[in-house]
Amino acid sequence: MKRIVIAISLFLVGAAHAQVQVKDPWIRATVPHQSAAGAFMQLSSPTGARLVSVSSPVAGLVEMHEMTMDKDVMKMRAVPGIDIPAGKGVELKPGGYHVMMMNLKAQMKEGDVVPITLVVEGKDKKRQTIEVKAQVKALTTPAGGSMKH
Repeated sequence: MKRIVIAISLFLVGAAHAQVQVKDPWIRATVPHQSAAGAFMQLSSPTGARLVSVSSPVAGLVEMHEMTMDKDVMKMRAVPGIDIPAGKGVELKPGGYHVMMMNLKAQMKEGDVVPITLVVEGKDKKRQTIEVKAQVKALTTPAGGSMKH
């Protein structure tokens, strides 16, 4: 009986290694011939995790970026990963962490749905692949991702 309880406990711990949830994924529309677009979403995990990789078939290069202000200068740089704090989560949004899609293969038009693959790593170093469908929203969409009329 003791072995069964231990086996179930280990299974549950292993199954809960990342449990990352994605909420409200979206991409800002582009104008013709624009070669890059930002993708945004909310990531959460009850156990904590780290976003370690992103990809999409619509872009030649996809990276995780951080935008910061240094005095009056906006700086954007690629980052090797984004931590998802346990129970708190992280919001990928304009002006902060986000997914940068470069060398776009086509214009991102409002209403399109774009596949994005996220790879997250749990504290146990096990990786989870998450397939996300991000809706393309109007160029005028505010930082929160929803249009208020």
